[in-house]
This record gives sequence, C-alpha cells and structure tokens, in this order.
Amino acid sequence: MAEVRRKSGKPLQVNPHKLSQPMGATLAFLGVDRCMPLMHGAQGCASFAKVMFTRHFCEPIALQTTAVNDVIAVLDGGDYSISESVKNIGDKVAPELIGVHTTGLTETKGDDLRGVASKIDVPLVYVNTPDFKGGLESGWTLTTQALIDQLTEPCDRIDAQKIVLVPHVSLQPIEVEKLRDFIEAFGFKVVAVPDLSSSLDNHLGEKQASLSSGGVTVDALKQLADAAFVVTVGASVKPVGATLQKKNPAIRHHHLDHVSGLQGTDALVAWLLEASGREAPPPVVERWRKRLQDAMLDSHFSIGQTRFLLVAEPDHLAAMAASLREVGGKVALAIATVDSPILGDIEADQVIVGDLEDAENISAAYDLIIGNYHTESLAHRAEKRAVMRGFPNYEEIGNALKHDVLYEGGAYFLFEIANAAERMREAQVHHEREQIKLGRAVSLSG
Repeated sequence: MAEVRRKSGKPLQVNPHKLSQPMGATLAFLGVDRCMPLMHGAQGCASFAKVMFTRHFCEPIALQTTAVNDVIAVLDGGDYSISESVKNIGDKVAPELIGVHTTGLTETKGDDLRGVASKIDVPLVYVNTPDFKGGLESGWTLTTQALIDQLTEPCDRIDAQKIVLVPHVSLQPIEVEKLRDFIEAFGFKVVAVPDLSSSLDNHLGEKQASLSSGGVTVDALKQLADAAFVVTVGASVKPVGATLQKKNPAIRHHHLDHVSGLQGTDALVAWLLEASGREAPPPVVERWRKRLQDAMLDSHFSIGQTRFLLVAEPDHLAAMAASLREVGGKVALAIATVDSPILGDIEADQVIVGDLEDAENISAAYDLIIGNYHTESLAHRAEKRAVMRGFPNYEEIGNALKHDVLYEGGAYFLFEIANAAERMREAQVHHEREQIKLGRAVSLSG
C-alpha cells in the first residue's frame, strides 16, 4: 500500500490544482436536461466556473449567478437575490429545473436555502456547497444526492431490468456513455445520474441553446426508485446508493471503486453476469478483453520502466494508478486534491493531499506526468513530458470524447501512455547526443 500523507505539511497551497465544490455542483446540474444551474454567490465565482468549463468542453455552458457581493450579503440577505434571479431565469428561458447551489460568501453569511426554496413556486433543487470545504468530487456528490432526495418519488415496486448508474465526476461524457452501453449489452435499461453523455458530449445541435440540452430528464429523476439496482462508480459517490435506497429499500446497491483496466472491468463483468443470469458476456465484450490483454503485453516494456507522477481527483487517481500498475508501471507520487478513503488503496510510493509545488520539489523521483492542464507549466520547468487528464484541459480539444474506461478505453489509455513514454526516452537520447556533440566542439575549440 501507499505511504499516505494526508497533508503536504505546508500551511497553504502555493501552486494548487484543486477545484471547488460549487464547480462540482454546476457540472452535476449540467447533467440534467433543460436545467439552469444558479450559483448563489459573487459574480466572479460563476464567471470562473463558466470560463473553465467552456474552455474544457469547447461548448457553451449554461450558468447563472445571484451576483451577491459582501455588502448585499450583510445588509440585504440572500432571499431576495435568489427570488429575483429565479424570476428572471423563468421569464427568459423557462427551464425544467433550476439548481441553486451556494458558495463560500453566502455560506458564511448563513443563508437558509431550504427556507427560500419553500417560498418559490418553480421546479427547484437546492444544495449547500461552500467552497471552503471539499472539492469537485464532493460538490458533484452532494448535488446528486440533492437531486434524488428532493425529486425522486418513493416507490414500493421494482423493475428487474432497470439500473441507476451513478458515475464519479472525473468520468468524461463519452465514458458515461460507454459504461451505460456496456451495461445495457447485458440486457438492462440504464439511467445515468447525472448524465453528461448527451449534454456535454461535443455534439452539434440545431442551435446554441441557453439551457443544458441532453442529460437525464426531470421525469426520469422522479421515477428512479423503481430500479432493481443502483451502481455507484467511484468512492466519492458511494453515499448516493444509500440516498436512493431511502426511496425504496428493495433497491440493491452495487459499488465499484473504478472500471478501469483489466481487473476493474472484470469485476463489473462478473457482477453483470450474476445479476443478469447470463453464462457468458456478449461476444464484443470478450473480444475487447482480448484486445486489452494484447495491449497490456505490447505496452508493458515501455510503461514498466517508467516512473509516474499522477495529479487528479482521488477517484481518478485510483483508476489511473490501477491501470498502470497492472502492466508494471511505477507510480512514484500521486497528488490528490482532497482527502479520501480511496487514497489508502492506491499502490504508489507516496500519496499526498497537496499541490504542484510538492511535485516540483521532488521532480527527480518521476519521469512522466499525468494530470490536468496546470501540470503543463510544471512539466516545462522540470523538463518532463506530460499527458493531459482531468479537469481542466485547455491544451487539447475533444476531451469529452476521450475515454479510458472498460476494456476498450483501457487499451487506448495504455497505448497513449506507452507512446508518450517512448517519445520521452527518444527526446532524452537526442538531448544526451547533443550534449556530447557540444562537449566535443568545446574541447576541439580549446
């Protein structure tokens, strides 16, 4: 097991890569069809989230703010700001749902979201997401729980073929789609909550809309409680299973920490065979398993001699570390945004909750970086190569369609990492040759 240091030992973060709870909440609400996220706080908080997600997904992002400042928060309170914002949104775009979530300013003020929501006669879900607590994962999870708790209707019957899929926040839209299709291949009907696979999947719509387009519908959210199973993927969303079971105790909960690599996907297939009563998986599933096995053999030599720095949300760290370790990759350092029980299960030399300065201070310990856009400057300073993963990624387009999960995505992930490792070694050899040539030239001139 990894040596886990829960904190990096510093009194502050110098070069952070952490994202806030309100951003996680915004992303979750964007996975609901025709939903308008309403960030209750200062205008800059919403502007930052909107710009980040717009650049990452290369898509217009629907997001509104109550535009509270410190003076309004103290003298006027938040009730009026929320009510007026909800009224303006309803007059302009008529959403199916408004998702109100807080920030540090309004949480410090102590605004009563539940009380305000009870006075507003429009479809609304509220959730407390102060940005001085938690991070992207917890914001996503709290919002998912709020959607179920406030919208899902209690039920006492079961649809034996229905599964509610709850993905963690770091799964890209295409990964949610691939996972849903994979489960449906075993004969089930799947409802993903939240569902970014049809709202932020880089599809070209008929026109640019002012609301989220695609995702799980409000009607589907109301009818979740007749599912036979709820499947949670990622330690951060595990509590959502219990939230849904409160609506119908007959629902069975199956949890997976990740669905990456051979072992992670095998665990899902084994459960699907048991739940469906099938004796064998569909032929396409078996074929992709064999392809992943071949990919593991082909990439073993490149990845096995590479030391990695991983920078991501805890659930994403666990998934990537598992895929790399299966083919002999050594994770020298894993840096998480926040603390999580899953960190103790990551096989790495060292796991810390810290920032990119911590990684820069021990840059001799690793060769290749896998992390978000913020690791690019670290890679330049430390003269390392970096592979982009996680939020945000401003360097590359097509993030929504990049997938690392299941047998298929696992093969693509290993190929990309192995190729990056080989290019890194080629660059090192070239640099060493140039240094030798330079040394000879200096010697001759002397």
